Amino acid sequence: MQYKSTRDDKIRLEASQVIAQGISEEGGLFVPETLPDLRGELSDLSGLSYSALAKRIFSLFLTDLSQEEISACVEAAYAPEKFDGEEPVKLVSLTKGGDKKYLLELWHGPTCAFKDMALQILPHFLTRSMKKALPGKQAVILTATSGDTGKAALEGFRDVSGTQILVFYPENGVSQMQKRQMETQEGENVTVCAIEGNFDDAQNTVKRVFTDPAMKANLAAHGMVFSSANSINFGRLLPQIVYYFYAYFSLCRTGALRLGDPFNVAVPTGNFGNILAAFYAFQMGLPVHKFICASNANRVLTDFIRTGIYDRRREFFATISPSMDILISSNLERLLYALSGEDSKLLAQWMGELSETGCYQVAPAVSQKIQELFFGGYCEDQRTARTIRQVWEKDEYLCDPHTAVALEVYRQYIQETGDSDTPVVIASTASPYKFPESVLASLGEAVPEDGFAAMEALQSFSGMKLPEQLKALREKPVRFRKTIAPEQADAFIRTSAGIGEQ
Repeated sequence: MQYKSTRDDKIRLEASQVIAQGISEEGGLFVPETLPDLRGELSDLSGLSYSALAKRIFSLFLTDLSQEEISACVEAAYAPEKFDGEEPVKLVSLTKGGDKKYLLELWHGPTCAFKDMALQILPHFLTRSMKKALPGKQAVILTATSGDTGKAALEGFRDVSGTQILVFYPENGVSQMQKRQMETQEGENVTVCAIEGNFDDAQNTVKRVFTDPAMKANLAAHGMVFSSANSINFGRLLPQIVYYFYAYFSLCRTGALRLGDPFNVAVPTGNFGNILAAFYAFQMGLPVHKFICASNANRVLTDFIRTGIYDRRREFFATISPSMDILISSNLERLLYALSGEDSKLLAQWMGELSETGCYQVAPAVSQKIQELFFGGYCEDQRTARTIRQVWEKDEYLCDPHTAVALEVYRQYIQETGDSDTPVVIASTASPYKFPESVLASLGEAVPEDGFAAMEALQSFSGMKLPEQLKALREKPVRFRKTIAPEQADAFIRTSAGIGEQ
């Protein structure tokens, strides 16, 4: 398996080079030259454990890693003690009243967010890839986060030999608990910094520095290279494909589906990585009927799916689902590459227009393909809160604000299409305890000012176990308090990496 860039399809690299490098030199994203076809293997795969399924799928993409290396990565990443049980994900039925809704809980890992599913294994992929592709080099992991990626990446790369990790988050764009997780992060090789502005400011800063020739030359002179833990790195995206296959096979094992029958997938998304992984699973043979793309008030993806026009020139909203507060959805580029006939010149043109004008419009044929596959909907905070309350009252299930967005947009999908018969798997992306203030308020309960008191109040109300890793944050000392303007990032990175003065 080799990989090419969305903006230069002449490039051909091995998986280890792609994972080590993160992003292509010209700013494009790496994609597989071809996707494996698993249609003839679905029956054989359906009975596998999560780890066995992951090993099989990874072996198709990481062809320059040995089976032994892949197995070691999987066993280390998805150990039962890290994910609260033998299987790292849980499928929960919300089928009262004849509904066919199933929540795929992806947040049972070390940081209580779905990013753990990829960021517990990416460090293992990266260290092996570095030894193959860039022996003797140290990786400087540069990452922007809207909340959950940052903590999951920091935890995954903490004290990993041969790496440094720098995480940037929007100063006022994450929850109190997400911020606490990052600013108390342990590890000798970690650095955390707030950026003035929103997530897009942080993401644009990282992308700019990532492709800056002078910065890369400075790193190279010190035996270092940039890499990424964001989903722009295909090694971050690949593990997410696995849990969609696993969810489908789980439904088949329970009798909710027959093997080969279609199902729907609903995903709350901002950067488009999680739902893109489902699309890749579909291209590999997973029988998905519709991809339900759920946005919050920052509805740029909803508008794009419905019109074919991507326009980030709009008001930015800080919402109670902050991990989705994004106006530039990086992974959409990979979808457009696939649906435009892999036309790298066209992709480069669209992305250039987005950078220069803030807007682009895809060809009508591409827009039609998107609408055939995807349903786009959005949910503002009031409806998000109402959904949290209704799901608790109806199903006695406590969900976080991001999962609530997906549940509400799925309701909109049924209302618009009438398709209530197709079972749906809804990605549940975070523990409600990461957003206790918003969840309590949604339930009509009093909200303590202190985040830890809010978590305890939520536990008393719901009886749902409070994760020990969040509870323990109260006693951890704050290590990182710095906030910088985006233009200060270059100097901050040089100083943090030990290659220059701030």
